[in-house]
Amino acid sequence: MAAAGQNLPGLQQPLGVTQSMAKKRKVTDDNTERSPLKDRTMNINETVVNDNKNPSQRSRLPQPSVKRMKLNTTVDNTDLAIVVKKFGCSTAPTSSKVVSNRPSIGVRSQCGARLARPVQGVVTRTRAVNCAATVTGAMGKKPRVAVTAPSSAQTAAVGSKKRPAWDLKGHLSDMKVQLGNMKTQMSEYTSKLEVSELQSRQLQEGMDLRVKQLDAASLQIKELQSNLKTMELLLKDREVELEKCRDENTAMQGVLENKLKLKEMELSQKLAYVEEQHSTITSLREVIVDREERLHHTEQERRRLHNTVQELKGNIRVICRVRPVLDSEKEGSSEIEHVQFSASDEKVIALTKREESHIGRDRKGEVKYDFSFDRVFQPLAKQKDVFEDISQLVQSALDGYNVCIFAYGQTGSGKTFTMEGPDDMTSETKGMIPRAVDQIFSTAQELKTMGWTYKFTASFLEIYNETLRDLLVMKPEKNVEYEIKRLNNKSEQLHVTNLKYVTVATEDQVHNLIAVAKANRSVAKTAANDRSSRSHSVFQLMIEGSNSNRELQCASTLSLVDLAGSERLDKSHSKGDRLREAQAINTSLSCLGHVIMSLSNKESHIPYRNSKLTYLLQNSLGGNSKTLMFVNVSPLEENFSESLNSLRFASKVNECVIGTAQLNRK
Repeated sequence: MAAAGQNLPGLQQPLGVTQSMAKKRKVTDDNTERSPLKDRTMNINETVVNDNKNPSQRSRLPQPSVKRMKLNTTVDNTDLAIVVKKFGCSTAPTSSKVVSNRPSIGVRSQCGARLARPVQGVVTRTRAVNCAATVTGAMGKKPRVAVTAPSSAQTAAVGSKKRPAWDLKGHLSDMKVQLGNMKTQMSEYTSKLEVSELQSRQLQEGMDLRVKQLDAASLQIKELQSNLKTMELLLKDREVELEKCRDENTAMQGVLENKLKLKEMELSQKLAYVEEQHSTITSLREVIVDREERLHHTEQERRRLHNTVQELKGNIRVICRVRPVLDSEKEGSSEIEHVQFSASDEKVIALTKREESHIGRDRKGEVKYDFSFDRVFQPLAKQKDVFEDISQLVQSALDGYNVCIFAYGQTGSGKTFTMEGPDDMTSETKGMIPRAVDQIFSTAQELKTMGWTYKFTASFLEIYNETLRDLLVMKPEKNVEYEIKRLNNKSEQLHVTNLKYVTVATEDQVHNLIAVAKANRSVAKTAANDRSSRSHSVFQLMIEGSNSNRELQCASTLSLVDLAGSERLDKSHSKGDRLREAQAINTSLSCLGHVIMSLSNKESHIPYRNSKLTYLLQNSLGGNSKTLMFVNVSPLEENFSESLNSLRFASKVNECVIGTAQLNRK
């Protein structure tokens, strides 16, 4: 309807249709007489031409345009049957009067389009719109509304009365109606054709895809058939192998069953043996527990008896050692005449000296000084022989007793050699300190089997001019003070502030510390000795033992002291610094003698604080300790007076009884 309404002002027909209709119209005009309508048309055309030439004489009535006139003529000359046949539509007889619902020509609508005039004697015609005939394009086109052809009743109404030939407008209206119907049908057919083409393309694409899939499936089927053949061959081979394996398996099962029976028999025997061993182990464990208990009691008894033996020997003992004559000291004779030893008694030593008689000048008498100690070692004694006599005291240190071993004697009597050994030390010439360390660590390793574990802490210092110095520090810091203090108020253990305490676990570590301390010790040349020790060196090894199985603990300190050389000032000819050193040395040694005498006399006050040496060693000199003193004697006769004084001091110490040592056990 919209398309028909828009084409009302000037409808243009297809060129072919127009030409065919014009030809048919011409033939009709030639075979028939000219009608009055044709003459009227010509008059109208002339009038229009004249009006165009003279616009002022044009009628005021609405006149058909030239274009409309031409169109009407063209439509009038068109054969309807030919048009219908060309577009594929069927025609029905129409009446001359057609009812139309269109407005009359000459009246403009609100949109400004010219509408058709009402024709007198023409019946109004309606066209039904079939909304259900909407076709949606496959390419996203908007739906088109198809206009249905006039019903049979309307066609009959139109065809009931034939239009006169002069009713061009009616014919034109009929043609427009038919053209609109044809366009509607054309639109419907076009939409259906597009949908069919789209479906056809989709079907063609699907068919192509299916063909490709079919080709791929065919190839896959061929490949699978080939694989199937291969697998069938492989399966046959596997079946043959499986049959062989079954045969082998059957044979192996028989062999394995026989072996299994043998193994079961062996296993039963082993189980019986294991049960027997378990019972044996259980009994042995009981024996081990009993043995461990007995061993513990035996060890305790050993310690008790060992301590008893040491106490019987004396908690303070003195051992005398005479060093051999050096090669540089031999002057024709290497015999030592003023020192005499007993062949039957290893505890006796005597000094003899010829003196002028008080009765006459020519007669000279021999004076003899006899001394008795716990043991006297002659010049040929080895270091290991000397250590065997003191090794029991070293064992006491592991048992929990404080032990102090120090060497006393004049300068050059062999104290440092006895305690530390020579500079080029060997296994034969090792002194008491390295040998004691070796015994401590070896015995501690043996005691591990009894449940004892030990911790060792070493320190090495010297007392020079009543001043403490750390021998384990290569470059001592200035203004560092070392003070002797108690560890705490509840403990009697002493320690030195700012002193380097080193935890050691092996003998080699201790030997390295001894070498460092020996290099840092203060020595000087005197008239009595080219290399005289001018200080007291004190090596201390703190021992902490624990037995977790027995819940036992013990703590002790092993002190090994190399005292400075005692000498008379008139013999050493010391001056300046050497004089002050000699005075400090003699003072500290005198204080040591006073402390020992006070302990022997059981005095209420013991003067430990009179000297740094005695104050540091107070826990190793009292009743809760074991003390051993080496008195070293020079073999030279020129040192007779110094040797005599040393032996006299050692004899006084040997006569002291300082009490019974107590075990430091918790």
